[in-house]
Amino acid sequence: MSYIDRNLIEGERVVYRTRLHWLVFAMPILVTIVVLLPTAWFLFSSVSSQGFAWVPLVVALLVLLPAFVKRQSSDFAVTNKRVMMKSGVMTTRSVELLLNKIEAIAVDQSLLGRMFGYGNIVVTGSGGTREAFSHIQSPLEFRRAVQSVSDLPATR
Repeated sequence: MSYIDRNLIEGERVVYRTRLHWLVFAMPILVTIVVLLPTAWFLFSSVSSQGFAWVPLVVALLVLLPAFVKRQSSDFAVTNKRVMMKSGVMTTRSVELLLNKIEAIAVDQSLLGRMFGYGNIVVTGSGGTREAFSHIQSPLEFRRAVQSVSDLPATR
């Protein structure tokens, strides 16, 4: 059960949910393809080093694991009552803002972000609190969900 699901209050329902974009895997996959797989192939091809061909493959898994854990442990949701964001495993960071306390949601997207569908979200709450999260999948949809729920009558 995710952080969001465990922390819903009575009468609260999830309207929109997203997570970190798959692009968090880009650098680990690039390192694996460019460095580790050729190294494993070289070691496997070499008669004297065949027994060590598994080492770069294990290193590849260790390089990919943090990105996988980071993506799986991040959760972003809009409910009918608040915006909930959580990231991290060992040290977690969670933000929960009531919809009526949100003043603005800014979305920053680079050209690549627009092409691949990711961006940064900055939620500004009353009192000037700013919470920023990077590499969010479909950030414009996230903002649209907050705006659509915020426009509902106060009888949430």
